[in-house]
Parts: sequence; structure tokens; C-alpha cells
Amino acid sequence: MASIEKRGRDGHVVWRAHYRTPAGTQRNRTFTRKIDAERFLATVENAKNTGTFVDPALSRITVGEWAQRWLNGQTQLKPTTRERYEGVVRKHIQPTWSHIRLSAVSHADVQAWVTSLTITQSPSSVRKIYRVLSLMLDMAVKDGRPSRNVAAQINLPRPVKHERRYLTHAQVDALADACGYPVEVSKHRALDEHTNEMYRLVVLFLAYTGVRFGEMAALRVGRVDLFKRRAIIAESVTPVQGQGMVWGTTKTHQRREVPIPRFLIDDLVFAGIRGGEALRVSTFRKAFRPAAEKIGVPDLYPHELRHTAASLAIASGADIKVVQQMLGHGSASMTLDTYGHLFENRLDEVADAMDLARTNDRRAAAAAGSALPAVAPVLPEHDWHRNEKDLLASITAGQEAFLSCTPNGIRTRATAVKGRRPRPLDDGGQAQ
Repeated sequence: MASIEKRGRDGHVVWRAHYRTPAGTQRNRTFTRKIDAERFLATVENAKNTGTFVDPALSRITVGEWAQRWLNGQTQLKPTTRERYEGVVRKHIQPTWSHIRLSAVSHADVQAWVTSLTITQSPSSVRKIYRVLSLMLDMAVKDGRPSRNVAAQINLPRPVKHERRYLTHAQVDALADACGYPVEVSKHRALDEHTNEMYRLVVLFLAYTGVRFGEMAALRVGRVDLFKRRAIIAESVTPVQGQGMVWGTTKTHQRREVPIPRFLIDDLVFAGIRGGEALRVSTFRKAFRPAAEKIGVPDLYPHELRHTAASLAIASGADIKVVQQMLGHGSASMTLDTYGHLFENRLDEVADAMDLARTNDRRAAAAAGSALPAVAPVLPEHDWHRNEKDLLASITAGQEAFLSCTPNGIRTRATAVKGRRPRPLDDGGQAQ
């Protein structure tokens, strides 16, 4: 029970307040006036009764000490996310907050810190850095250290929205060829690296399935069903500093199936050029960057092929739930907000329509006199139980309208059925 004790100190009278925390720990605090001690104890008892009590001893820990304790408890994070959080703590949080007590951090201090970050960091980077500090303080509140998260309701810079680039079928083909068979090869590259058919396949697979690069690199033979034309995406592999190639679950921790267009089924296992280890995106970029420049789309990233896959699938008449499943999004609303309209749910038709759209594109280019590299037949002679005529008959009138258009005048099912004019496919202004 709380009490006040009168004491003498250096010839002066002081008043020592005794109380217990909700956990039963004895605490004391000294005042020069009795009324101050009484007011303090009244505040303590009220906080205990309302559940807002904060033990002052717990708030004496510094932000630097708490940051390390918080990081040690984040066992649920994927290795790449943990590495990113550790970098934020080391580069941005520790230099400013390392020796400051949790109890001394104020809302105004956090706002000033965020404002200073905007001088050297992009808006998206500032928001990511701020999020780490806010998560740390959230955990401190749950641990009974500060009474509230002073980082809440901070004014953050507006994120800059960059226009996405979507490649056409022709651009995907050209990029794949330039990656696999570069015209100019560095003299420092080994002879077996002058051409690489696998790199061509990587571009096509990423652009027509929408999987993430780490998911593609982790794809195993046993998870590819050539008869059903499906790939099971169950894990991902990513390089982590100090740990090498780290294998784990997908970004959303969910297994999913993706449809594979028929022209991609011959070989779908990707490995590094040397040693057969998982392909690193940093290695692939060495061939990808000059290939993107060659086709007139500089500064293109491999991840943008994922956006291309979503665009081509939607233009082919794919149901938004199919696109969600293909991309591994957490919800259909995320896919819808990012990419497009709701269409029917037909996984097979997505891959089949892509097959035929690509064939028509190549035929149109050939008729115009463009030289295209030889590829395996889209419809092999062996029995697929469906020929091109049957396939066309199974596709809706809207898709037939789509297939009759060129990549720069693609119709969705909705525009075709309503008789609207074909809309140009957004290729970032790169198509010539």
C-alpha cells in the first residue's frame, strides 16, 4: 500500500513516497514538499486503477538498447526483411537515438527527425525508416515502458507514384533474345557465357507467369507439371549478406499454382551458369541491363516483367482472381487496385490466349517482313488433346476479338463485347 515517510537530508526535511507497481515491485520517490508526494501517489494509484501505469524504471532503457532487444525478438521475419530492418537501425536510428532514454523521446523530436530524413532520403525510404522506429515504440508500449507511442500520427512525405511500364509481346521477345544472345560481349566474360539460352527462357518465364525472381530461381523439377502446364510456387531463394543464398517461403508464405503458356514447357528449371547453384538476380542483371537498353527500354528491372505478365494476362481476358493467384497477392482488391478489371475465372484460357496472341503477333511481324528468331512450334505435333481450331472455338467472342488485334491495339473482353475500339497497350512509351 502507498505511504509517505518524513525524513531528514542535509539538515532539510524531505518526504519519501513508497508505492508498489502492478507487478508488486517496491518503488520509492523523494520530494521536498509533502503535498507533491501526495499528488504523485494519487496519480500512481489512478494509473494503476485505469491500466495506464508505466514503471519509470522500465523507461530508463535507451532507444539503442531497446532497438537491439526488439530486433532479437523479431524471429518471424524473413531473412531479407530482417537484414533490411537491421540496416535501418544501424544507419538511421542508432546515430540519432542511441543514447536517448525511451521516456525522453517526444512526438516533436520524432517529427523533427523524420523531417531531417527527407533531405537525403526519398519519400518511400523515409516512410520505411519511420516504420521501423514506430514498430519498436509499439512494442515498448506493449511492454509497459512508455504509456503511448509518440511516433503515432507523424506527418510523412507523400509517396511519389511512378508510372509502371508494360512490355508488348514483341518487346518481350526482343528482350529475351538480347539477354540470351547479346550482340556485344565483354572480353572478360568466359566463352560459355557469350550466349545463354537459359537467360532467354528466364525473361519469357518471368514475363508470362508473373512470378518473382527469387521464386523463379527456387523452382524445382518436381513442382513443374508439364501435362497440366502448371508450376507450383512454394519457396523462394534470396542472397543475404553474410549468409549466402537463403531459402525460405514465398513473400506471402502461401503456395500457389501459376499457368504456363505452351511454348514455355520444354525446360523450366533455372540454375546459375556455373556450379548449378540458384541464379542470383545480381548476376542476371549483368545481361539484362544491356539487353533492355538494346530494345529501347533503359533502366528496366527484372521485377517489371512481373507487371508485364499481369498486363498481358488481363488483356488476354483473365479473371482478376486468376491474376491474383498467379501473382501471389494477398487479396483480389490489391490486384484490382494495381492492375485492372474483373473478368471470368479461367486459368487455362489465360495461358492459351497468351499462346495464340503471341503466335498472331509473330505472324503479323513475319507478314510485315520483320526477321524473327526461330522458336519451337506453339502447338507441337504430339497429342495435346486440343488443336488450334478447337482452342479458338472454346474461347469467347471477346477473346477472339483480342486475338485478332495487334499488341498495340489490344482489346479486353469487356471492350470487345461492348464493341468499343481497341485500346493501345501501355508500354511506357517505348514501343516504336
